[in-house]
Amino acid sequence: MIKRVFSGIQPTGKIHLGNYLGAVKNWVDSQDEFENIFCIVNSHAITTTQNPQELREKTYELARVLIACGIDPKKSCLFIQSEIDEHAALAWILDCNISMGEMSRMTQFKDKSQKNPKNINVGLFNYPALMAADILLYNADLVPVGEDQKQHLELTRNVAQKFNRDFGECFKVPEALIPKVGARVMGLDDPTSKMSKSANGANHAIFLMDTPDEILKKFKKATTDSEACIRFDENRAGVYNLLCIYETLSKKTRESIEGEFVGRGYGDLKKAVAEIVIETLRPMQEKYQLLKNEQGYIEKILEEGRDRARKIAQKTYNQAKTFIGLV
Repeated sequence: MIKRVFSGIQPTGKIHLGNYLGAVKNWVDSQDEFENIFCIVNSHAITTTQNPQELREKTYELARVLIACGIDPKKSCLFIQSEIDEHAALAWILDCNISMGEMSRMTQFKDKSQKNPKNINVGLFNYPALMAADILLYNADLVPVGEDQKQHLELTRNVAQKFNRDFGECFKVPEALIPKVGARVMGLDDPTSKMSKSANGANHAIFLMDTPDEILKKFKKATTDSEACIRFDENRAGVYNLLCIYETLSKKTRESIEGEFVGRGYGDLKKAVAEIVIETLRPMQEKYQLLKNEQGYIEKILEEGRDRARKIAQKTYNQAKTFIGLV
């Protein structure tokens, strides 16, 4: 039987190459393999202060980007989280079944609290319960996660197992789906930290809508090291990051890539990576420009996705509500 996959992405900042290679590309490539449910998780975005008009615009902008990248509404369900009230309703039930100790161990809360010390709100603390609700509502078999989200998925599994044990078999316990290559793209200016939407460095991230000149300029300034040999070595973070990007997009073996760069310098490597990124992004950028004038088309896709997702979500929520004794 075909397995169901749930994925979510926040409509904040601009989608970068790390988001694409670590998540979106895998979503697109797996559309014939899995039953995919993709959610624009705008409710998660408000754990940090947002401009309301900008949040609305970025929500639709993200939908355009995802469709431009290759998400096919005939194969996959794409919808906006806030349009289905069962997400927040189930999160409350799960909140009441997650201990303070479990929630306190979530490392992302600590990280985000340090970055936003003036806005450490309750939502920031317990948003893993909403994330768990996102997943459990749709009886997902698999959830694509990066290394930094494995902890949240483990919490989701724990609360599902606890609920099933205490009240009755309600939730499917999901497994992690972690891509072997490209799952963790690092910053070009600091290859020891993951490429991030919120990083301030001008040459930190490649954004999907960057021009070819911008992409080439950023890769030329990418951090490497003083060694002469170009090879896959995790201890040489900058070079390893560039080679992994090239490996993912070229689909060549590591052995052939290392052979390709024998006797060549970092300038050649950076140019080769920039060129393959530019060519990869070109068709997406062209499609995105066309979709900018098709708001009605985007809204129709999101409405159809919402209606499909809501049927599943309502059934799961009503079952959980009944099990726990809510009228």
